[in-house]
Amino acid sequence: MRILRLWLLPTFLVALSNPLAAETIRIAIGVQDTTINCAAGGLLIRELGLLDRYLPREGKYKGATYDVQWKNFTSGAPITNEMVAGKLDFGVMADFPGALNGVAFKKAGKRSKFIAVLSGSVRGSGNGVVVPTGSHAQSLSDLKGKTISVPFASTAHGMLLRAIADLGWNPDKDVKIIAQAPEVAGAALQSGQIDAHADFAPFAELFPYRGVARKIFDGAQAGVPTFHGALVDADYADRYPEVVVAYLRAVIEATRLLTAEPERYSELIAKVTGVDAPVVYLFHGPFGLQTRALAWKKEFRQDVATSIDTLRLLKRADSGLDLDTFIDDVFIRRASKEAGVDYESLLAEEAPSPIFTDSSTGKQIDDVSRSAELWLRDEARARRYASLASALRALGDFERQGKAARAVYAWDRVSGAKIFADRAWFVRESDGRLSAYLSKDAASDFAARANAAVLDVTEAKSKVVGVQNAR
Repeated sequence: MRILRLWLLPTFLVALSNPLAAETIRIAIGVQDTTINCAAGGLLIRELGLLDRYLPREGKYKGATYDVQWKNFTSGAPITNEMVAGKLDFGVMADFPGALNGVAFKKAGKRSKFIAVLSGSVRGSGNGVVVPTGSHAQSLSDLKGKTISVPFASTAHGMLLRAIADLGWNPDKDVKIIAQAPEVAGAALQSGQIDAHADFAPFAELFPYRGVARKIFDGAQAGVPTFHGALVDADYADRYPEVVVAYLRAVIEATRLLTAEPERYSELIAKVTGVDAPVVYLFHGPFGLQTRALAWKKEFRQDVATSIDTLRLLKRADSGLDLDTFIDDVFIRRASKEAGVDYESLLAEEAPSPIFTDSSTGKQIDDVSRSAELWLRDEARARRYASLASALRALGDFERQGKAARAVYAWDRVSGAKIFADRAWFVRESDGRLSAYLSKDAASDFAARANAAVLDVTEAKSKVVGVQNAR
């Protein structure tokens, strides 16, 4: 017996120094594939096998095995339910449901941590309001007394409430807000059962792209920052901090790939989700509706605080959260350092901007707000032009050659949000330059001041081609 004890002693000592060696560590991640702003925190990591590259396998993790589980949802609320129930360790969701996640954990006597931003807009782009294609409504102010549907407890719900408050309306009297998932809203818009629908990415862009609806309001008009991010169960993070860092290393790599080749990975996201690649590119392409953020900018921290205040107004939260502990940037800072990324530069007021080069002249584009992009069918990359006029002239040339566009992009002159140019309104200024507008009302206001006419895309193309022919 003494010999047996001596033989077992080294094994016992190894087990003490390597406590996770024989453990199977679960990594259960709740993702939202169709919410394309979450791609860098879920879909791309899963599809490209990025997480396995960074999982710890030395020190206390030597000999440990990993049980990686991916669970896909269409919104953040059910992810929170499963996280609180202990069925998920990580979850990706937007600001508003993320705040609700923290509140739900607190009510259950537990804690969660908001550990990173995946994609965001300090202006508020990413959510929007659409109306049936035949609706007379041109702006949110035209919807007084109307029925607006929205996924409840979503970031779009928060945006809608803030936008209504900005109009001075009572959300209980001046409009009728009903709960409706985007899967139902498309048919409801087409059948006229609702007057408008507010939603998060990608539906406020996807519905117009497919001809189901017309967008009249972008979240940037509300001026409230918005983002999607990643959360983790705090107890899990305390037990496996290196696993949390590994997950964020995968997030950083997915972000790098998406930023470097947005068209390529828009195609991959489209293949997995069914969301058209041009819609994905509208968000993830250069100067898109949202940027790959990662860092906890002050605007995003304030956004979480605003979301918690909104939850109180909705009577969904009795008390607030300690943002200094709920928002935890320790893990993303460590992951950034390991990846060779300067986290402090990510916190800068403006994210690094890609350099645009005009596809027809080869010259650098200085004023992106006046530029345009053209993504042709059967081409891997979008073409870029210094002006809307040159892009529309190029489009006419390509169409005469039998080539069709998958999408034409421009930037709204008022909000700066990236928009589909073929669904925009234009004003031709006295110097001949074209300005693009999401809202016909905004275009009309500018046209009145400039003594110019409002044009749709067909009329705008006709004008620039006519000018070219005259020359």
